[in-house]
Amino acid sequence: MANLKEIKRKIGSVKNTQKTTNAMKLVSSAKLRRTEELAKRSRVYAAKLTELLNEIAQKMQKTSEEGLDNVYFREVKNPKVVDIIFITADKGLCGGFNAQTIKRVNQLIESYKAENVKIRLRAIGRKGIDYFKFNNVELNDEVIGLSAAPDYAQAAEFISEVSQAYVNGETDKIIMVHNGYVNMISQEIREDQVLPVDTSKLELSAVSTSELEVEPDDDDTLLDALVKRYVEYSIYYALIDSLAAEHSARMQAMDAATKNAKEMVKTLTVAYNKARQEAITTELIEIISGMESMK
Repeated sequence: MANLKEIKRKIGSVKNTQKTTNAMKLVSSAKLRRTEELAKRSRVYAAKLTELLNEIAQKMQKTSEEGLDNVYFREVKNPKVVDIIFITADKGLCGGFNAQTIKRVNQLIESYKAENVKIRLRAIGRKGIDYFKFNNVELNDEVIGLSAAPDYAQAAEFISEVSQAYVNGETDKIIMVHNGYVNMISQEIREDQVLPVDTSKLELSAVSTSELEVEPDDDDTLLDALVKRYVEYSIYYALIDSLAAEHSARMQAMDAATKNAKEMVKTLTVAYNKARQEAITTELIEIISGMESMK
């Protein structure tokens, strides 16, 4: 009977776990829908911002004899210092979501170290911070709470310090790595060059049909302001994209855990019924043996 009690206790424990994982799945599903809507709206704004940046940069390239000469667009062929900003979640229970981002960051570190490039890590999210601290890897900056609740002002403040280091010549390139949202069942690692602005994403050779008119003396000022907003919104959008992917990954992980718990309950129930049947059979044999001995 002790065996029966133990199996029954396990069944109860697994059922409680099943309820918890199912509840977490539903919560993540609801959060994902809200974050997905926010991401859609953010994409529209980002597209318009990129379009405007493209027009100003294109105009400057055409009017200047030296082409597009701006600090935010100057590509360094042999960078000596590279800043890597990476985004992970503050919480776990989301499958390999955080591990994939950390893996890509480690690959970049090894790649740049092989070229004798100094790497400076700037972390957003507790899981990434804990991993690199545990492995005694120095972090130049760290923020907890921003990946779980993206805030534009806080994101802008974070990236402005990194951007200023780029303008001052302290770093030659800024790269951002995060796990992005594709759909409800998949995520993908996204690696973006924040600064200098990746001109491959701009159509600088295209013919502009815009009616936008800007005085030549205002070009640099306007372009600088646009690039700053472009960079700020890039990290803000990456935070939203990462959060959507996190909810998606957690929803999948909790769904899988719920299904596994259900299967385990079935297995334990079969074991319980078998043990109960054996106990009943043993009792019957003992009763029959006792009756036979009395004859």
